[in-house]
Amino acid sequence: MVKWFVNWFLSALALLVVAKVVPGVHVSGFSSALWAALVFGLVNATLGTLLKVVTLPLTVITLGLFVLVINAVMFKFAAWFAPGFSVFGFWAAFWGAFIMSLVSLVLRRLVWGHRA
Repeated sequence: MVKWFVNWFLSALALLVVAKVVPGVHVSGFSSALWAALVFGLVNATLGTLLKVVTLPLTVITLGLFVLVINAVMFKFAAWFAPGFSVFGFWAAFWGAFIMSLVSLVLRRLVWGHRA
C-alpha cells in the first residue's frame, strides 16, 4: 500500500514537471496535481486498457506508435474530470503524456531502483 501512495505522489510530481515544460498543460497546484494523477491513473487503467485492446490491429500496423495517440487521448480525457488540471490541444496532450511517462519512469527508478 505504501508503494501505491509513493507512486501516486511521484506521478503528481511528474505532472507538475509536465505543466512547467509543456505549453498548453496547466496544473493549479500540488493538490490539483494529486487529484489529476489519480484520475489519469484510473482512466488509463480502465478506458486506456480497453482502447489499447480494441485498437491492437492498428497498433501492430503502426509498429506501436498508435499507443502514443491513445495515451494523449487519455491525458486529455483525464483533464476533463480533474479540477485544476487542463490540457489545450492534441499536441499538448501528446507531449504531456509522453513527457509524464518519461519523468515518472525516472522518478520511480530513483526511488525504487530497478524494481520500478
